Amino acid sequence: MRLKPTPPPHPTGLTLLSLRTGSSREAGAGTSAGHRADCAGPDAWVWFQSPAAMGWPETGIVRSAVVRVRLTVRSMVLLLLLVLPGGSSPPLPRIFLSFQELQTTQSLQYYSLSEGPMDYRILLMDEDQDRLYVGLKDHALSMDINNITQGTLQVFWPASSVKIEECQMAGKDPTHGCGNFLRVIQPFNRTHLFICGSGAYSPVCSYINRGRRPEEQVFYVDSQMESGKGRCSFNPTVNTVSVMLNQELFSGMYIDFMGTDAAIFRSLTRRNAVRTDQHNSKWLSEPIFIDAQLIPDGSDQNDAKLYFFIRERLMDNSGNTKHIHTMVARVCPNDIGGQRSLVNKWSTFLKARMVCSVVEPDGTETHFDELESIFLLETDHPKNLLVFGVFTSTSSVFQGSAVCVYNMADILTVFNGPFAHRDGPNFQWVAYQGRIPYPRPGTCPGGAFTPNIHSTKEFPDDVVAFIRNHPVMFNPIYPAGRKPLVVRTHADYKYTAIAVDQVTAADGRYQVLFLGTDKGTVQKVIVLPTNRSLDEDLILEELEVFKNQAPVTNLRISSKKQQLYVSSEYGVSQVSLHRCHAYGSACADCCLARDPYCAWDGVTCSHFYPLGKRRSRRQDIIHGNPLTQCRGFNLKEYRNAVEMVQYGVRNNTTFLECLPKTPQVSIRWLIQRVNDRRKEVKLSNRVVSTDHGLLFRSVQPSDQGLYYCLATENSFKRTVAKIRLHVLGEGLVGSLTDRWAGGMPHPKALQGALTAGEAVALQQYCKEQRQVERAGPLRGDLAKLKSLMEHRKSRNRRNHLPQE
Repeated sequence: MRLKPTPPPHPTGLTLLSLRTGSSREAGAGTSAGHRADCAGPDAWVWFQSPAAMGWPETGIVRSAVVRVRLTVRSMVLLLLLVLPGGSSPPLPRIFLSFQELQTTQSLQYYSLSEGPMDYRILLMDEDQDRLYVGLKDHALSMDINNITQGTLQVFWPASSVKIEECQMAGKDPTHGCGNFLRVIQPFNRTHLFICGSGAYSPVCSYINRGRRPEEQVFYVDSQMESGKGRCSFNPTVNTVSVMLNQELFSGMYIDFMGTDAAIFRSLTRRNAVRTDQHNSKWLSEPIFIDAQLIPDGSDQNDAKLYFFIRERLMDNSGNTKHIHTMVARVCPNDIGGQRSLVNKWSTFLKARMVCSVVEPDGTETHFDELESIFLLETDHPKNLLVFGVFTSTSSVFQGSAVCVYNMADILTVFNGPFAHRDGPNFQWVAYQGRIPYPRPGTCPGGAFTPNIHSTKEFPDDVVAFIRNHPVMFNPIYPAGRKPLVVRTHADYKYTAIAVDQVTAADGRYQVLFLGTDKGTVQKVIVLPTNRSLDEDLILEELEVFKNQAPVTNLRISSKKQQLYVSSEYGVSQVSLHRCHAYGSACADCCLARDPYCAWDGVTCSHFYPLGKRRSRRQDIIHGNPLTQCRGFNLKEYRNAVEMVQYGVRNNTTFLECLPKTPQVSIRWLIQRVNDRRKEVKLSNRVVSTDHGLLFRSVQPSDQGLYYCLATENSFKRTVAKIRLHVLGEGLVGSLTDRWAGGMPHPKALQGALTAGEAVALQQYCKEQRQVERAGPLRGDLAKLKSLMEHRKSRNRRNHLPQE
């Protein structure tokens, strides 16, 4: 927390005295940026009970080489926040980098067409041509994936003035509804993209010529326009998902103006258009479309299926209440409908429920039912494909986020299992026990199991009738291990998007999760196996990729370029997958970070290349133990810290500041009195340990001594701060303030009030401070690094106050 040069009005009965001596250059390890004893400014804080009783002026500053009065409300609020009890909180990131810090260190590229929201929702990445295509309101963008701020091409494609006027007359939102919000961008061929927009509640589609090579710098809309009905939702706030296969468009959207007819639709085809059974709640029930993906099923291409991930509102067994569930539906791309039943409708449509829940010891389940985002991670074998999903729960009793991962083999097992059927007096869902027709409903024609059937119109009538009445599988799809990878409750954020990278480290392969939040940040998370019921997930870092806390709407990852692309309503950001230098410049810091992208190379923390020839790389993801990895790199220096001197006033409040580099540590305070050994500080109502330091509510002469703030992380101990506390008598401070009441004293007048040791310490500090000032400002990257580190010392991710 930084202070202005002029104080705010003081609260009743509380005044702040600042006293500390020590070298400002060395003090950086334990002090906040901008806090220095004058010679420049205050370092430490002591609060007095009553300014009038102590003889202080009612307003203004009493300033000298060692004393400064601050009358501040926020300092009081900070202390109150430090000592107030709270509930269980989610884990904190090891490091947090703000939007400003990322830009200052050139670690982030940000692009936006305007200051206002334009809904940069649709991202399509083409790594072959190094382009990222973005769909937003009235525009399509073509970005260079190496640097999205350079060489960006754009087309302006607004809705017609007539359609905008009709939209406004229909009572739709002029800003967020009556525009052409692009919701479909798909590759049509080598030279063109197929695009669709909401068209001010009148969907329209066209083609963008992007050229054969990116060097051509070609990007424009062809004059040909087509209706977007059945390809894009009328309402831009309603999700549209799409996949282009062999110049055929498969879409999940709402097909009507009122938004009541949801459909999975095939269009842009020389064959007949096909859709889901209309107004059949067994097939689709008020769905919200999240994603669509083509996933192979074996070696035969004809067996591949399109999977649509959706949220639905489904009626419970009582028939009175609808609950939200996550479902995955699938169809065969070569399905052309039935011959006599389900004509021009999917005859291979099936769906199953996806479960993401935490099972309590008594067997009860806490469900995260609302799917937010999906990511498919390819492995060495197609059958081992992993499906990652972000789920939330927003009920009135419970709110939180979770990440679950599903094995594709388990998904296929469910779709090859029993069908659901309503039976009995209460119309309950049970497993269908009757005869299953051949070929099995949901099988694709021309595949490995039906080589002699070339079209769905050749399916027997009983197969098509079975699909119409039994589209739901009985068994749900459970995640791997029947538990989530990551769970967040009691958090002030929720997850909104996910991307995953498979990283090879020195001790194995790891899945690194990049999780977007509704607070405009991206968390980098790694999950490590443990012996407990839940694995251990570590937030390696959290990046504020949008300055206005705009929720993250989409993520795209390029393992080839080692870059992450993030979108929100306000713009698109690009960040690297790793910032190894941010963990620190020492071997222990690099090892404790446990980031599979990074390793200690003997000089610095740098990107780890598994195929590199350098064998001195130090990395330990599982244990993160510097004692085994960093031998020979002077670990003893972590046990020492620069000694600071701080003064308190008897019977008043004193705060010893201790800010470790990461919140993922446990703090312990030791005290060493004169002619005595170190002992652990006894905490009480009077002496309180907080996240920011040690608080004395009423400091006493017996509290004098040398205090050590010890931080422990993964059994590795270091001394973060070493502070020698002196307690002054009330009479001494009162006599000083009485002398100052008439005006500003000369600095030499204060020396008589100090002991000989205190006066020597003060003189030494000012001498060193003058040497620092004569040395001049740091230049180049060193200045950026110093500014960044000083700014980060005074913050805590979730509990810091705004700067004064």
